[in-house]
Amino acid sequence: MQLVIGTKSWSTWSLRPWLALRRTGQPFEELLIRLRWDGAADEIRTVSPSGKVPALKDGDLTVWDSLAICEYLAERFPAAQLWPADSAARAVARAVTAEMHSGFQALRSTCPMDLALRTVADLDSATAADVTRIVAIWRECRHRFGADGPWLFGTWSIADAFYTPVATRFRSYGIDLAAHGDDGKAAAYQATLLADPDFLAWEADALAETPEPAVGTAKL
Repeated sequence: MQLVIGTKSWSTWSLRPWLALRRTGQPFEELLIRLRWDGAADEIRTVSPSGKVPALKDGDLTVWDSLAICEYLAERFPAAQLWPADSAARAVARAVTAEMHSGFQALRSTCPMDLALRTVADLDSATAADVTRIVAIWRECRHRFGADGPWLFGTWSIADAFYTPVATRFRSYGIDLAAHGDDGKAAAYQATLLADPDFLAWEADALAETPEPAVGTAKL
């Protein structure tokens, strides 16, 4: 298997299926494409039908889009239990994952992932509303489903992969979760995401890349 990914400091969409693939325990090859340079789009189109990263190649099959890749991995490797076993928890996990996949545009635009960045952002109302909603999701899921462990649904799931880049954004931009309704549960969950050994391995690679954007400021 080969996973085509973008620059690790910036590419949230690449990080998500990478984390899921690591959880399967299956060996895979990374094909890393440096983003934000003049030839990046052409390079990506040679390996991804959508012209975007990530893309997963498994034999003759190519799967693109981060959520589609994660769903494929969940079906391909059921023993990895990438979704919660309980049907109610699984339904909610899919719902909050899909909400992350399609929503929170203000946060994406205002606070793009940059693993080396440390600052304090002045959030506009739309971005603040996104943060408040995410804090509510984290608190509710941890309260309802988190009895069996520190993850959003107790044990690790694809939902955790999808919210890991959000945790990095909150850290990078100095966002105080208590100011957005947190009672401590969301902050504790954020710390769990950022201490995950698989994420730390990705972050170490990212910081070693020291990427320099050549063109544009795309929010990935």
